[in-house]
Amino acid sequence: MDFTKFIFGIYPYIALTVFLVGSLIRFDREQYSWKADSSQLFEKEQLRKGSILFHIGVLALFFGHLAGLVTPHTWFLGMGVSDMAHQYIAIIAGAVFGTICMLGGVILWRRRMGNPRVRVNSRFMDIFILDWLLVTLALGLITIPFSLLHALKGDASTMVYLAEWVQSVLLFRAEPAMLADVGWIYKLHLFFGMTVFLLFPFTRLVHVWSIPLGYLQRPYQVVRSRFR
Repeated sequence: MDFTKFIFGIYPYIALTVFLVGSLIRFDREQYSWKADSSQLFEKEQLRKGSILFHIGVLALFFGHLAGLVTPHTWFLGMGVSDMAHQYIAIIAGAVFGTICMLGGVILWRRRMGNPRVRVNSRFMDIFILDWLLVTLALGLITIPFSLLHALKGDASTMVYLAEWVQSVLLFRAEPAMLADVGWIYKLHLFFGMTVFLLFPFTRLVHVWSIPLGYLQRPYQVVRSRFR
């Protein structure tokens, strides 16, 4: 089988299956490990700075990718957003939030690797997934100059091909041929991004499933002093 057809035609479904089934199995069998394993006890100043930046960046990037790649091309055109406008919005948002996320990630990486107490209490997968996320993020940032060059030439075809490929995967009719004219840096970024989903159930990332949305509707907590 052609390697490209496997990576962009079959591998996405392997990654998504492991992502969903693996998360369910871990929740069922290892609920005690269903947490972020905070190391705030060992050091909190760098953790706070890095975590805030990283989470702001990664959430913006995730939902930006979701909206940009999953929304049908015709919908953008129907809303009056041209391909070039879409391209420039993606470039600017990606550069801003990608940089924010990278700054936060580097702070967290230096803390985890440079602080002896945090390092000795880190599991292999804690370090590996952080490394993988940072490489994935770096690859995404590297695509920005290429996208900008395409935009300056008035060419938004790569963005359209990527979006149509993602939509074909989600519709269970993946078409790797759509990526034939897409540059290798985009394909490498896609591979690393898909692999994040593959690794997800085996890391602390599973805590994402447990976002405490209930806090948004929780009433105020009444605190009474023991002293009048």
